[in-house]
Amino acid sequence: MRRHSVLRSTVIISVCTAVSRILGLVREILMAVVFGTSLAKSAFDVAFRIPNLFRRLFGEGALSAAFIPIFTESLEKEGVEKANGLAGKIMTMLAVVLAAVVILVVLLSAALLNFVELDERTAAVLPLLQITIAYTFFICLVGLCMAILNSFNHFTLPAATPVLLNIVWIFSLLFVCPRIGDMEGQQIYGVAWAVLAAGVVQLAVQYPVLRRFGLCPKLSFSWDDPRVRKVLLLMGPAAVGVGVMQINVVVDGILALFVGTWAPAALTYAERLIYLPLGIFATALGTVLLPTFSRHAAREENDRIRTTLRSATQSLMLVMVPAAVGLLVLAPGIVEAIFQRGRFDSRSTLLTARALRFYAPGLVTFSLYKLLVPVFYSQQDTATPVRLGMKMVALNFVLNVLFIITWPEGFKHAGLACATVISSTISCLVLAILAERLLGPVGWQGILGAIGRIILASCGMGAVAHMVHRVLVRSALDLSMGAQLAQLLAVGGAIVSGVLVYALLASLLCSGAIAELRSSWRERHKSTTGH
Repeated sequence: MRRHSVLRSTVIISVCTAVSRILGLVREILMAVVFGTSLAKSAFDVAFRIPNLFRRLFGEGALSAAFIPIFTESLEKEGVEKANGLAGKIMTMLAVVLAAVVILVVLLSAALLNFVELDERTAAVLPLLQITIAYTFFICLVGLCMAILNSFNHFTLPAATPVLLNIVWIFSLLFVCPRIGDMEGQQIYGVAWAVLAAGVVQLAVQYPVLRRFGLCPKLSFSWDDPRVRKVLLLMGPAAVGVGVMQINVVVDGILALFVGTWAPAALTYAERLIYLPLGIFATALGTVLLPTFSRHAAREENDRIRTTLRSATQSLMLVMVPAAVGLLVLAPGIVEAIFQRGRFDSRSTLLTARALRFYAPGLVTFSLYKLLVPVFYSQQDTATPVRLGMKMVALNFVLNVLFIITWPEGFKHAGLACATVISSTISCLVLAILAERLLGPVGWQGILGAIGRIILASCGMGAVAHMVHRVLVRSALDLSMGAQLAQLLAVGGAIVSGVLVYALLASLLCSGAIAELRSSWRERHKSTTGH
């Protein structure tokens, strides 16, 4: 894919992902109204992190990283029929493994519930896990279908698929949960079953589009195929390499449950606000870059990988750095304006805002990680990210324990967020150095200079946004507006003023990065219009 094609595909995914993230935010607002930061919400969040971990390890994360380069190579050299056969073998193997995992987790959870005396928190998690773990089977197969479609440069349906989860989830909160019972511990089961139903729907919509591309992967137990072995050899290390951040998230959630019954819920609400900008652009760009890098690597075009990586990094930083500063500065107001209603009270706002402020700098490193890891997997090098990933998981765990012990009450869950950001930042720095050794001179010095100017512009934006927010909150309260309406207006005004200031400062300080981004858009326009 040429640079303008990468940008066009990124825009398509970004739009679809934006819709999904907005619906996800609506979903979390409804979850806040119904459940607040209760034990039921925290138990569900921990239970749902487990299938999400498997999704990252064996679904769209590691499997995509291992499968796309081999599948793309098969398409390029052997044709669609051979590639379709490979997809069928991998899909059959994946289904067998997933079914075994689901059965094992259900049986183990049942044994613990029936034969072991459990504390209140663990006893609340395990019944929900027995339902949500089955989602793993469907969503991991969805991930494989999405990887196949991405290999054909079809990104729209894979990007739109998560929308279905949010639609089913929202429907459940509005119409199913109220009919289950009056207690939070009863209503949360409606959400768990909705997640499972959404997995079935997400898988069902993939097959018509696969058939349109002449693909219909069939069950095949002929696993004695060198291509299958190659995918497995790549996938094992990739499971840790791609899933390192998700492993940290799961560890954070489990440890948070022992910090307080409210802690996993507060972390999840904060993560939702972080994932909104992260998913709209960084995830979209990372999804497009893996097959793009894979094609360049197959043709030994390392210079094009370097060029694409430089352009993508600067474009990403123009968005992510100001987003991180904005969340850091406006965290309490944003949380109050969005979530504080129903069972989500002022204490929930305080605890969530603390976590959000420590997560906010991670926007930069989480997004960079999504760009750097595909570089190595496109070269079929999974050993480097996995070695680093394992060390970062260990570092994150050590920092988690250290911060839980040393940080004061009410901040321990924020310490978990801080540990994740620190380990992710170190991981990105090491990957950037290793990427230069792998590809040749990437030009990180120039990129760091551009990022420094972006940070200056973002700090100016943050200062203005903070002052505007304080003035507008006081003015709105003086007019006898409600606290939540005052925060909503103040946050909106601060964001608008911050964006205007950032646009002005960025045009003065970051003209080079902006010019390159505009050049990409012009190339896309020429290719689309023909003149």
